[in-house]
Amino acid sequence: MFGRKSKQLQEGSYVFACKPDGQYNNVIIGAITGIDGNKLGVSGLIINMAGLKNKVSQGKAGPRSEEILKTPTPENCILGLVYRTEHDIFNDTIDLNENKVVEISEKSFYVLDGWIRESLPEIINNVLSLQDGPEKDQAKRTLKQRMDTLYDKNLKQNLYSVCRSLKILN
Repeated sequence: MFGRKSKQLQEGSYVFACKPDGQYNNVIIGAITGIDGNKLGVSGLIINMAGLKNKVSQGKAGPRSEEILKTPTPENCILGLVYRTEHDIFNDTIDLNENKVVEISEKSFYVLDGWIRESLPEIINNVLSLQDGPEKDQAKRTLKQRMDTLYDKNLKQNLYSVCRSLKILN
C-alpha cells in the first residue's frame, strides 16, 4: 500500500526506514536530503511506538504486534500508530548497510506525517483505553471532530478506514 520498489534512491524522494531501539525498532519517515555512497541524509521524523511496546511488555498484545515492532513496514506501521507514540525531528544520516530503507510515495509520507503531527495516536488511544460511558463517548466525539477538521483527503480517508476496522466509531 505505502511502499514502492525503486532501483535508485534520489534526493527529494521520501523514505521509510527502521532504526534499532533495544529489541524493537523505531520508524523514520522523511525526505532524502543527500546521498553519499551507502549513506542517506534524511530530514523528517523518528517515531517510537511506545504505546504498542508497552502493550507487548504487559502481555496485552499478540504476535502481530510484536512483528510490527520488530519489522515495521510502511504497510503495517499504521497499526502501531493507534497507540501512544513519541516522536522527534530527525535530521541525520541512515546507513543503507545497517538500516532497512524503503522508498514511499509523497502521498504516503504525508499520511504518516499527518498522523503524527495531528496527534491522532493519542486521540485514538484515548478512545481505546476508556471504559464504556460518558468519558468514552466524549473521546469518540473528540475523534470525530478531529476527523471532520482534517484538510488532507488521504489522511482523512486513512483515519476513517482505521477507525472502521477498530470499530470505534458507531
